[in-house]
Amino acid sequence: MQVVEELEKIASDSDVVASVGVFDGVHIGHQELLRRAVARAQEAGCLSAAITFHPHPRAVLGQGIQQTYLNDLPERLGLIKSLGIDVVATLTFTPQLACLSAQEFMQLISSHLRVKELVVGDGFALGRHREGTVEVLRSIGEQLGFAVNAVGPVVVDGAIVSSSRIRDLLRSGDVIGAQGLLGRRYSLGGPVVQGAGRGRAIGFPTANIAVPPERTIPLDGVYVVYAYIWGESRPAVTSIGTRPTFDNGLRMVEVHILDFDEDIYGQELKIEFVSRLRGEERFASVAALVAQIEADVAAARKMLLGRPDLQASPRPQETPAEP
Repeated sequence: MQVVEELEKIASDSDVVASVGVFDGVHIGHQELLRRAVARAQEAGCLSAAITFHPHPRAVLGQGIQQTYLNDLPERLGLIKSLGIDVVATLTFTPQLACLSAQEFMQLISSHLRVKELVVGDGFALGRHREGTVEVLRSIGEQLGFAVNAVGPVVVDGAIVSSSRIRDLLRSGDVIGAQGLLGRRYSLGGPVVQGAGRGRAIGFPTANIAVPPERTIPLDGVYVVYAYIWGESRPAVTSIGTRPTFDNGLRMVEVHILDFDEDIYGQELKIEFVSRLRGEERFASVAALVAQIEADVAAARKMLLGRPDLQASPRPQETPAEP
């Protein structure tokens, strides 16, 4: 079984406080849980561990329903490690893994990691048919030698913080609300690919990002963003949509970086969403579109640089938030 090979890579003779979950987005609820695992491990003088799954169980068991993610796997692992977790294991979620009972899964984990405590959310469940509730896991722990520490959910504005809630906010264009639940700005990235060149033709060159199809993309519209290229942060405006004034083509993420006109085809470009300016519109003429883009750029200048008429000066290098 593939999971055995993956666990063998992180096998340890040290005692471990572990947490298990998909952790898509590593939002403020996940952060609270993982920090609790780190604190408990430090108190006990042992290692902290996080066990995550990819692909998402719903992508495997969801009967063809497409599952989108708040970050890609390398970003997720980087965020988890940034919280002080000592050991991070990624288990490939397969139908075979889904068939394991909670008892079988925890025996498998315990045969590779000396789990002394399991830190999970109080609504957590694992194993076949999600049979491994907190109470069931406590019973299993009595047999296998680990305790279970159930952590209550993080609640914001009267609702539990969850990856699904954040995806819903992004799909409605509320990037500020999503930022509050993530604890950082939402970001997207990918290589810059060739476009039709219409932006350059009207005086606003854009970089088209090839965003992986499994990523959650905010609602179509125009956003103020920070663009990260070559390790530098630059103010920018991003358009998401099908360009209805021109062709209603494929949905694209196009970035106009203010006061920047370098050849970055093939380079990795990351954007962080600051605010949504407006929805996508069809304009009666190219001149009307240009006038609106000028207004969008002025709004971005005011928001990110302080003055709508300010020409960008060289910015000090900023360290991007962990993607």
